[in-house]
Amino acid sequence: MVNSVHKFGGSSLSSSERYQSVAKIIIAHTQPGDCVVVSAAGKTTDTLVSLWQSYQQQDKQAVADILLQLSNHQTALIEALLKADAKHAALAVLAQELSDVAEQANEQQLQEAALLAHGELWSARLLAAYLTQLNIQACAHDARALFSVTSGELLHAQNKQQCSQVIDENKINVVTGFIAASADGETVTLGRNGSDYSATLLANYCDAHNVCIWTDTPGVFSADPRKVEKAIKYNKVCREQANLLARLGNPVLHAKTLSPLKHSNIKLAVRSSFDVQTAPTNIVKQGKAKQKRFITTLQNVDLLLVEGINAGEVAHVSQLIQHSLHHFIHNGDTYLVVPAGATHQVVSYFAGRANISESNLNSCAVVAPTQDVYTLSTLAAEVLNQQSIHPRFIHQDTGYTLLLTDQLIESDVLSLLHEKLINKGQEIALVVAGLGNVGDEFLSQLEAQFKRLSGDYSIKLVGLIRSQHMLFNASGITLGQWKKQWQHNAVAYEQTDLLSALNELDYEHKVVVDITASEQFSQLYTDFVERDCHLISANKYAGTAATNWYNALRQSISERNLHWRYNTSVGAGLPINFALADLQNSGDKITRIEGVFSGTLSWLCSKYDGSVAFSDLVLEAQKMGFTEPDPREDLSGRDMQRKLLILARELGIELDLDDISLQALMPDELAQGSWDDFLANKDKLNAFIKHHGDAANTQNAVLRYTGLLALEPGKVTAKVGITYAPKGDALANLTPGDNIFVINSQWYNENALVIQGPGAGKEVTAAGVHSDLFWLVKNLK
Repeated sequence: MVNSVHKFGGSSLSSSERYQSVAKIIIAHTQPGDCVVVSAAGKTTDTLVSLWQSYQQQDKQAVADILLQLSNHQTALIEALLKADAKHAALAVLAQELSDVAEQANEQQLQEAALLAHGELWSARLLAAYLTQLNIQACAHDARALFSVTSGELLHAQNKQQCSQVIDENKINVVTGFIAASADGETVTLGRNGSDYSATLLANYCDAHNVCIWTDTPGVFSADPRKVEKAIKYNKVCREQANLLARLGNPVLHAKTLSPLKHSNIKLAVRSSFDVQTAPTNIVKQGKAKQKRFITTLQNVDLLLVEGINAGEVAHVSQLIQHSLHHFIHNGDTYLVVPAGATHQVVSYFAGRANISESNLNSCAVVAPTQDVYTLSTLAAEVLNQQSIHPRFIHQDTGYTLLLTDQLIESDVLSLLHEKLINKGQEIALVVAGLGNVGDEFLSQLEAQFKRLSGDYSIKLVGLIRSQHMLFNASGITLGQWKKQWQHNAVAYEQTDLLSALNELDYEHKVVVDITASEQFSQLYTDFVERDCHLISANKYAGTAATNWYNALRQSISERNLHWRYNTSVGAGLPINFALADLQNSGDKITRIEGVFSGTLSWLCSKYDGSVAFSDLVLEAQKMGFTEPDPREDLSGRDMQRKLLILARELGIELDLDDISLQALMPDELAQGSWDDFLANKDKLNAFIKHHGDAANTQNAVLRYTGLLALEPGKVTAKVGITYAPKGDALANLTPGDNIFVINSQWYNENALVIQGPGAGKEVTAAGVHSDLFWLVKNLK
């Protein structure tokens, strides 16, 4: 049984190293019975075409030179990949085949299709032999034993039977792409992108579940990423748009590739063999993905006016010139967009029914939801006119607009079109986890934030998560009604349910906002990133996780071109992370950070003057909601320890929590037992604090609880604990409840930079999360 068909193009097999990489992919992504379709390695097909042209020109020396070039390339691959008997056998077969080609050329018996077929044969045999050498059961198949063609038409029933007889369900089947056989056994080629077509045909004939086209690009983009730096990779594209793109010049998928999947449930994915970790683009059925926006171009085309075109003629001409063609009706007339080099052949085919309407043109097509086409067509023409590019022909139709111009549309103009036409159509899906005080406040501020950002993207709240329940609506949750919708529609969920819901979101960008205090939830960040989600955290756990996990998360975020913002994880709404980044980006070097990073401990220490027992202040803070349910969590200092670690990592310092010394704001023995046990022994806390308060007073100082990070050449000091701040010092003058950060650097040496303000409170914390969201959206733009 064939579960999947994988296809690898020439660039994926261009060197021995690439063969090895492909073998690793096959081992990881296939099972016995699966099929692997291969193209000719590297530029082999181009070289064989050059050989054919030299043969036609009767240039015997060129033929001999090209044969030597082919021999050297294939021999180098075999020598690098195979050993012992397998190597000798492969070299012997190669030598015999090249000798046969030379003899056929000398005797004027060379056939073009049979000659071009050698590239795929060499790739299939070599890859199968290499897999076998790696103890993977594999076999090579010549597709001429699988695909039969008569008068240009594939014999589907016969081919299905041939595939069922030949494909080995116990091995990896490596199959040649691009070629088939005629009824009389002659070689037939399947045209441009024929190997992709071979893969989907094979999947259809073998009833495979999925096809994966492995290429040198990570998927299907909104524009050619080689020309438009900010092109967007889409995770899902519907088949209809993919088909339209193929006819209009997008090089990733050919219209023929999609045709065998038309009435099937076979899944198609496009992904990079050069970057296996990057998520693919899935080509899905209509209704399984929203309509996207694209820009695609073709160079050097002619526009033909055709009379009385018959059904099937476009497909026949496409096969004849081995290039997909786009045809349309404009003002009652039928037109074909044809590569200029094939115009004569196409005109001859139609025998007087086709004439050139416009020649020597370049095309730019905008593919988009039908309701957007008119606006985008007008805007595209305006942008081109502003760049002194004046379209000679504009056609609007269902799902696209086509503009034909004299000038070549260069990368800078394409990028401008992309910015004006494509970015405006992007949508952001927002998922908010944590619906407590801060989460509630964040959502209440969200509608105003959406209005501020509406000029950049359409943003929709699509998911809410709290404890063990979640609410997802891919079309958007109504902000003013979210509590009612949560009450009626929230469901219990497992981790797999949440990840599946995120995976299914068909948006250009996805953002998970974590306003929980859950370590367990933060451990899902790697899964969120694998699903291409940006992250905004008020949660401190991920930022203080073990160094290896933290660094791996950072690397994955960078590789996927995602963002992670967490300004409120330290200092609530204060812009401390922004300030540290700005100082470093401007060339400054930070040498010391000291401060009070807990609103609770700031309030307690600033309020304490000895007139009221410290335990009474703790109980008062607890009653006002300033503390954790068990205030000992605040008094332990662990929260400030985590915050200091986050600041250290912002400076590029590799530390773990255990590297930061910690002294609690209470006697160690009070951390044991229950809260009632603590209350029964509160006199020990009072005596402990009085001792430190008196000691501070004798030094003309006040009691404070601070974090300190000091950087010296070859030495890092990181500690959290009790300190005595001299009266008049910024730390001593702290307003109860405020956070303060005293920063010394190369430029702020004698006179420190001080950032101070409320360190707690749902309003300022929610505003800080919104600041991160605003920054993220602006940077996506």
